[in-house]
Amino acid sequence: MAAEPLSPTEDVATKPVRDDQSESFTLRIRRFDPESGEAPYWVEHTIELEPHRSVLEGILQAKGRFDGSIGIRCSCKAAICGSCGVRVNGQPGLACHTHLDKAKRTSKDGVIEIEPMGNMPVIKDLIVDMDAVHWKKIQRVTPWLINKEPIPEREYLVDRESMVDVTQTMACIQCGACVSDCLAMEVDPLFIGPAALAKSYRFVGDPRDAEQYERLKDLAEDPHGIYDCTHCFKCIEACPKGVAPMNQIMRLRRRAGSDHHIVDRNNGERHEAVFIKLIKDYGLLWEAELLPRSYGGNSWFGKFHPAAGQELLSSLPAITKAVLRRKVTPMGALKPHKIPAADLKQVQEIYEEIEGREQRIEFNLYISGTDEDNAENPTAEDKA
Repeated sequence: MAAEPLSPTEDVATKPVRDDQSESFTLRIRRFDPESGEAPYWVEHTIELEPHRSVLEGILQAKGRFDGSIGIRCSCKAAICGSCGVRVNGQPGLACHTHLDKAKRTSKDGVIEIEPMGNMPVIKDLIVDMDAVHWKKIQRVTPWLINKEPIPEREYLVDRESMVDVTQTMACIQCGACVSDCLAMEVDPLFIGPAALAKSYRFVGDPRDAEQYERLKDLAEDPHGIYDCTHCFKCIEACPKGVAPMNQIMRLRRRAGSDHHIVDRNNGERHEAVFIKLIKDYGLLWEAELLPRSYGGNSWFGKFHPAAGQELLSSLPAITKAVLRRKVTPMGALKPHKIPAADLKQVQEIYEEIEGREQRIEFNLYISGTDEDNAENPTAEDKA
């Protein structure tokens, strides 16, 4: 059978080659051009590619066949450069690292929706202004090593454990996927953000850096720093490289509070200490004691401290709203929650086990692997 002739507007390089393995996929792309003054809108294009090909290849085929004005940023096509970050079916990720068949399965109606990443201004279509948010926040955390003095004549010798500790953060490719879905940044755009704070741990955890304490104090004292994270886990889900930015933020907190005992003006260190003590004493969180102990002292008498009283007064509107909406009852808040004595003993045994260790154990995905990996290949320690 004779080949289908090309139309005058088609190019040989962009004409899809249909074979037995190719399938049709419909892409719904969000278009926006700020200079036009028009509102964002959606367009649909049907492309022909093998199911294992990437969403990026689908976008480029649509760009080549139907509309050359589609804006998309890309480079390596191998999930290394981080340029092609987009949202596919509402989830952030790399367009080159997302297969068409999987994207179709996770779509609502069989149409693959592609839109720009969130929390950053859109320059055009799928291209966002990373300089305005992502890179600006990276610069905020002094993203380079500050040498200790005196500088060695040859090279620094760093122990293996220290380098293992920062391996996970070094895997970041600066794609901005974690920034795109950070809920804390949606509420507080000034929040330093998961990518920048993960980058900060790269140097806080490096023994060659001369200003670890200064870095930690700066991030702890900043109202938009390490204690502004809401533990939503969205950055962990979004990261295509397993950097787990929230884990790095928790490490910064542990270093600041447990290692350097930095008591910050945001009350973050005291707040976490109260959480720990309440769970240890009661097995469950006692919400009514959380605020006064954080501001007045980590004991039952903390509520009588003037600072605690002042904070309670300022929080009355929020407390009243919670009571009216039945999110909390007066007696449920004022009385400590109780669990069976045997269960409480088990909780306290966990504390004794953790607090009795001479050295804190840090989980590193790049060294330890996943829980599933460890279950299939248990170590000697796991077997014991």
